[in-house]
Amino acid sequence: MENMLPIGLITKPQGIRGEVKVKSYLDDAEGFRLIKRVFLDGEEKKVLSVRTGAGAVFLGLGGVFDRNAAELLRGKELLIPREEAPDPGEGRYYIADLLGMRVFSEEGELLGVLKEIRPSSADVYTIEKDGKEIMFPAVKGLIEKIDLGENKMVVFKKRFEEVAVL
Repeated sequence: MENMLPIGLITKPQGIRGEVKVKSYLDDAEGFRLIKRVFLDGEEKKVLSVRTGAGAVFLGLGGVFDRNAAELLRGKELLIPREEAPDPGEGRYYIADLLGMRVFSEEGELLGVLKEIRPSSADVYTIEKDGKEIMFPAVKGLIEKIDLGENKMVVFKKRFEEVAVL
């Protein structure tokens, strides 16, 4: 769906009353408390309840009243309209906005296109160039600039060469 932003993945049912456990794509799981509705396979579901704890989010969704109904949602991605997304904050970005971005050195050399981001304490970025994948952690002092308008990321080449894995 155009102009929709993925915010999480339903990993499993939680309990017997239809609640689902969600792997959050947001930096702060508390951001789910601001969300009033989500979309699953194009169908709108009202968010009835939100609990967070132990790095997980637990949602109660409209029309999902028991474990069997929740089980059918396993593996589905939660989407929200972009205009309803919580502000990621200064210098923060949604993964969906970075994917496909061209990555350059500060000298202007194209290093590759960003294909995947694996969230962790230092997110691991995977870029691809000429059919080869290069992985690197988004560590301090590596990324000089991100320009969403130009779909471009600039990294310091010396630091990139220190941390990149071919």
